[in-house]
Amino acid sequence: MSLVVTILSWTASTEKQHPQLLQVSTDSIFSNYLKDIYDSAHLAASGLRLNVFEKAVTGFYNLKNLGKVSSEKSIITIADFDLGSSQKRMWIVDLDKKNLLLNTWVAHGERTGADKAVKFSNTNDSHQSSLGFYVTAEIYRGQHGKSLRLDGMDEGYNNNARMRDIVVHGAPYVSQGTINALGRLGRSHGCPAVAPELTDKVINTIAGKTVLFINSSGEHYTSKYLNEEVAASALDI
Repeated sequence: MSLVVTILSWTASTEKQHPQLLQVSTDSIFSNYLKDIYDSAHLAASGLRLNVFEKAVTGFYNLKNLGKVSSEKSIITIADFDLGSSQKRMWIVDLDKKNLLLNTWVAHGERTGADKAVKFSNTNDSHQSSLGFYVTAEIYRGQHGKSLRLDGMDEGYNNNARMRDIVVHGAPYVSQGTINALGRLGRSHGCPAVAPELTDKVINTIAGKTVLFINSSGEHYTSKYLNEEVAASALDI
C-alpha cells in the first residue's frame, strides 16, 4: 500500500507595508527656525510676542531674497505699536547670533495717538507714524543731531518715508522722566524716535541696509513681504 501525500503550497497574500514618509513642509521648517531664535534670545521674557517676531523675520528674509538688505548683517529692529509708549516696545535682534541686542522705548507720531498708537498715515505733514517694513539707509546730521534715514518698502503704507523725513533720531521726550510726568512718552512728527543717550548705539547698530518693522494689529495692513514660503527659500538651513 502506498501513501500519497499531497502538499499544498500557497503564497500568503501579504500587503507590503510602506512606512509613510514624514512630510516636513517648508512652512514648518521656517516656523521651527524662528522659534529657535525666539527661545534662544529669550524674547518672550523681554515682552516681544512670537507672532510679531514671526512677521518681522518673514519680511526680513523676503527682503533679503530680493537683495534689498545687507548680506553682511542679520540685524532686525522691531517696534510693536500694539503696546503703549511707556513700555519698552522696540527690540534689536541679531538673527545669526540669536541674541537680543537692545530693548528700549520708541516714540510714535503726535497724531497717531497719546500713549497707544491708533492712527497711521503715509501722507506728508500728517505727523503720524507709518506701518510696515523699512530698510535703513544713510546716517546724517540734522536738527535732531545724528539721524538715520529710512526707506519704506510697503507701497501705500510707508513708501513716502524718505519724502516725509521719517528717520530714526534721538529726542529728550523719550525718557523715564517724561513717562513719570505724562504717563507716556512724548511724541514725534512720525519718526521712530529713541532716547538721546541711546541714539549712537541704535543708529550704529542698525545702519547699513538692515530691516525695521513697525507693527500694529489694530490697523488693516497687508504686505507682499509676509509670504513665509518665499521667505523660507532664503534660509541657509
